Amino acid sequence: MREVWAAAMNHLAHAVLAGNDEALQLGGMLGDFVRGRPDPARFSAAVIAGIRLHRAIDVYTDAHPQVAAARCLLPPPYRRYAGILLDMWFDHCLARDFARWCAQPLTPYAEALRNLLRRHHASLPPALQHFQAYMEANDLPRAYADPVMLDKALRGIGQRLRRDNPLDSAWPVLAAHEIALQRHFEAFFPQLQAFAWDWIAREYALDAAAPPGDECLRAAP
Repeated sequence: MREVWAAAMNHLAHAVLAGNDEALQLGGMLGDFVRGRPDPARFSAAVIAGIRLHRAIDVYTDAHPQVAAARCLLPPPYRRYAGILLDMWFDHCLARDFARWCAQPLTPYAEALRNLLRRHHASLPPALQHFQAYMEANDLPRAYADPVMLDKALRGIGQRLRRDNPLDSAWPVLAAHEIALQRHFEAFFPQLQAFAWDWIAREYALDAAAPPGDECLRAAP
């Protein structure tokens, strides 16, 4: 199982894939910080749906052939941390070319996401409250478009993991495979958008012709 601070780094993708519905977005942010069955006394049915969507996206991603091929590009010992590294890299790709994947500009989108967490701060698990402060201090998720910020984030994650790891030297490895990793991301993400669109329409009981997230889930690459 991925450690919380690692998996939480692909929060931009989870927010985008949750569409424009704020409850689904909040659930997408909570997905890595809520273990087991979400408590319906604590979270609304819509937020719980967002947590479930987050988990479905993770399962779909981990099993996808394009992700498996991207994982194989990473040499030992980095391949052991491929889940962390690809989560981070895909958020970097998404932020760097955000206009390709979402009709909303990245800067106001990132601010709206942080504002959503501010409004729900009191109900967030302590670990997500801590991560929210990190987001505020580092202008996330907008800053993930910057390779310097991605390198800094990877180093920070490496320091938080319990065991020794190579994350402090991972950025040059990712940069060396930039073209191939970008190709895998561009092949994978439209399929992931379609998966999220279908999941929301099916599981969240929405009209498939106009579910929330139309500006991002249906954005043409």
